[in-house]
Amino acid sequence: MGGKYSFNLISNDPSRKLPGKIIIGQAETETIVHVGLKLLAYLFFFRDRIQLETRLPNDSVVFVPDLVQLDYELRARLWVECGECSIAKLDKLAVKVPEAEIWIVKRSFGAAEETVRAMQKEDLRTDRYNIIGLDAEMFGEMCGLIESRNELFWQKASFDPPELHFDLNGLWFEMPFRRLKF
Repeated sequence: MGGKYSFNLISNDPSRKLPGKIIIGQAETETIVHVGLKLLAYLFFFRDRIQLETRLPNDSVVFVPDLVQLDYELRARLWVECGECSIAKLDKLAVKVPEAEIWIVKRSFGAAEETVRAMQKEDLRTDRYNIIGLDAEMFGEMCGLIESRNELFWQKASFDPPELHFDLNGLWFEMPFRRLKF
């Protein structure tokens, strides 16, 4: 079921000057899990010129990222895939967007580890990809709270310890995650 989800954002993190509101679209084939992954990716990777689901102005890149940051010459500097993503697509991205950081955000630790194993099996380039695996139970609880209109208070994200701190619709989360590099 497709739809739109609005998130009123307040940030207590001086390094993340979030906009007051974002709207995340949900395509017919996407689940609320995908909306949740895009939301957390947007908050975690927020920076200047960050965009959700924007087609690149480069005909050789046929893929549309869940999240992208373009530089002033409209080249991808950050490319984020959320949820399911084929290994063949990841392999092509390493060539098509050579200057971009490539991140994959997964709904669980197990899904992140499974992606790394698949990448190893297919012998993808190393030192090109970063994978984040979320705590499945907390992420599932968070997705259960997402409504058409939402309030989110962002506290912080850190790699040491690897945790996301935020309040979504009145429930506080200190969500652990794992970062894997490939």
